Amino acid sequence: MESPRAHAVNGPLALLQAEFDGTRDVWRSAMGGVCVANPEAARAVMGNRHEAVADTSDFYQNRHGVFGPRSVQVAIGRAARDLIRRHVDARREDLARLVADRLAPRSEWPDAGNLLVLQHLRDVLLRPDAPAHLHRTVEAIVARAVLAGARRRHSLPSRLLFRRRALPALRTEMSARREDQRSRGGPSEPRDLVDVVVYESDPAADPGDLVEVYLSFLFATVGSIGFALGWSLYLLGTHPNSAPSEPSWTVREALRLWPVAWLFARTPNREQELGGTRVTPRDRLMVCSYLVHRHPGHWERPDEFVPQRWAKGVPDGAYLPFGLGPHTCAGATVTVRLLEDLVALLSRDWRVSVTHDGGGPQVGPALAPPRFTAVLSPNDGCPGRR
Repeated sequence: MESPRAHAVNGPLALLQAEFDGTRDVWRSAMGGVCVANPEAARAVMGNRHEAVADTSDFYQNRHGVFGPRSVQVAIGRAARDLIRRHVDARREDLARLVADRLAPRSEWPDAGNLLVLQHLRDVLLRPDAPAHLHRTVEAIVARAVLAGARRRHSLPSRLLFRRRALPALRTEMSARREDQRSRGGPSEPRDLVDVVVYESDPAADPGDLVEVYLSFLFATVGSIGFALGWSLYLLGTHPNSAPSEPSWTVREALRLWPVAWLFARTPNREQELGGTRVTPRDRLMVCSYLVHRHPGHWERPDEFVPQRWAKGVPDGAYLPFGLGPHTCAGATVTVRLLEDLVALLSRDWRVSVTHDGGGPQVGPALAPPRFTAVLSPNDGCPGRR
């Protein structure tokens, strides 16, 4: 069986992996922070046990600090989760056609996964009757900022020019939605994620801050779900001789081996000991879920693709694909359900083969799959056969 480490990681992830020896699992890294790979210590930090770290949210970070207050974050997360869940449930029957149209017979990844998710969630991201130029703006943001390596495809002047055009358009829409809300005498049922952000925020919130929250949703849906789908397909295609497994096992194993959210930053509230290392409020804690998920003290064959390990359910302690505690990803359940539906379709209806150049993962704020080509051949009786 091919080991995922056959494809070398790079950048900061490579440095942390090289420093990790499987026993010293909380240490001062050459990156300048304290890396946490010990599962118990990671849970203590992410769950903010005993209020040991500053309460913060990676998702709601913006240019001013953290968008809040916490009650608003909770309300936005709940409303977004409910909106996306309703959409996913209502459009489940569309997935087979979408896979056939978008991925067969040949697709280039990981972009194909991002663009499939964009198509499936398009009406949630921006309602159909929104101005056409806004739809074009959202598609351009995905192309220029969400796809793996997108920023490298455009020059700095080009990116700055686009930003000066795109962000004001979104700010104007936020303000227009707020005025519409006032004219209606209060919030109504949100129609898209723009409504969610506007309706659940303080009426005096800066429209620019609302845009940043909306962009976080765009990255978390089109980016993260698309990358997670890419990892699932990549592992299925590069392990054709693996024993058949449940779609849920494949998704969990892909998120274990290659967690899209691979690094979480926190700041200690006070001087304390963490996994045998003394830390202070001057330190930056870096919880590395990639290393937690491969800790040899907690996983058998940690670097191998073994979806059957999930037959007994989710193990306690060493699995944090969506974070933990008060800032766990609000849409984790919906995300996993959509991924399982897609993997089930791909496993049932198609024979998948993958070719790649041996490149490693694309490491950035998210952990994206390497570039690969997927070829889908319909199984007998496949609804995708046309």
